[in-house]
Amino acid sequence: MKLFVGLDVSLDKTAICVISEHGKIVKEAQVASEPEALSCWICDQDGAIAAVGLEAGPLSQWLHRGLSDAGLPVVLMETRQVKGALKAMPIKTDRRDAEGIARLLHLGWFRPVHCKSVSAQEVRAVLSARRAVQQGFITLEMSLRGLLRNFGLKVGTISRGRFEQRIRELAAGNLVLEAATEPMLRARSALRRELAGLERNVRQLSLEDPVCRRLMSMPGIGAVVALTYRSAVDDPDRFTSSKNVGPWVGLTPSRNQSGERDVSGGITKAGDVNLRRALCQAATVMMHRGRANWLRTWAAKLARRRGAKRAMFGLARRIAVILHRMWKNDTDFHFDIPVLHAG
Repeated sequence: MKLFVGLDVSLDKTAICVISEHGKIVKEAQVASEPEALSCWICDQDGAIAAVGLEAGPLSQWLHRGLSDAGLPVVLMETRQVKGALKAMPIKTDRRDAEGIARLLHLGWFRPVHCKSVSAQEVRAVLSARRAVQQGFITLEMSLRGLLRNFGLKVGTISRGRFEQRIRELAAGNLVLEAATEPMLRARSALRRELAGLERNVRQLSLEDPVCRRLMSMPGIGAVVALTYRSAVDDPDRFTSSKNVGPWVGLTPSRNQSGERDVSGGITKAGDVNLRRALCQAATVMMHRGRANWLRTWAAKLARRRGAKRAMFGLARRIAVILHRMWKNDTDFHFDIPVLHAG
């Protein structure tokens, strides 16, 4: 008898539901969210395990690796699709979610998600740490500006290097303001040092990776964008065509068609939000700075026809496609390819 196992993972416990090939619930349980405990429980079941499914989430990559190493046919299921299907249930519990995942697995109505390699996850950890420190640094600066603004003290436009001196000048003579701003300035200084260290680490990682060096041959692609793209895609062979990268990142227009109504909306925003943001930043840089090239000319023509925002999204999508083709073909970016039209 073939068995389909659905896992609803939480931090401490994982709800398990096993259904047969005929759709009947065979067994339900709760097991610790550990690869060893889950694999032992699943392997003890009577029957052939056809598939083990779990929703993509914070622990899913780690659990997927552990269950795969145990020889189990495990698949990661796309979060958006699983959530959309489980919304139909009037009562939401971990037990019912596990049953829903098992039934989706049984019906085959799911989209598999690529499980990233350990090296890709390590790079993403460094990028996430850099982003978190950067956000803390910016938040402190904005808080200092807002704190002084309440007293009519305006920091104004100033370089990062002179920011600390400017804050001290404005707070000088007021003991309460000095007591409030000094700890924040010390915290900002520490975050700035840590951010500089992470920036060096990111640049070093990109220079040591031949794929990142190749991707950075395109204008607008720096170390952060190259590493973000490299770690998000991970394996270029999982895309049968480079054109599939655009929809995967969520940079294609959405569409809602029913009967006589056919509405095209903004981009779908499906996929990795950090990669999408990085590609949009690279497109913005390419459109306004750096050496002229055929891709920038294409975006400029599109901006004149459809507007700057649509041109930016279109350019970001095209950058994603071209980067994948550069990676697959082991070629650098060519500046002199002619473009006949924008569209």
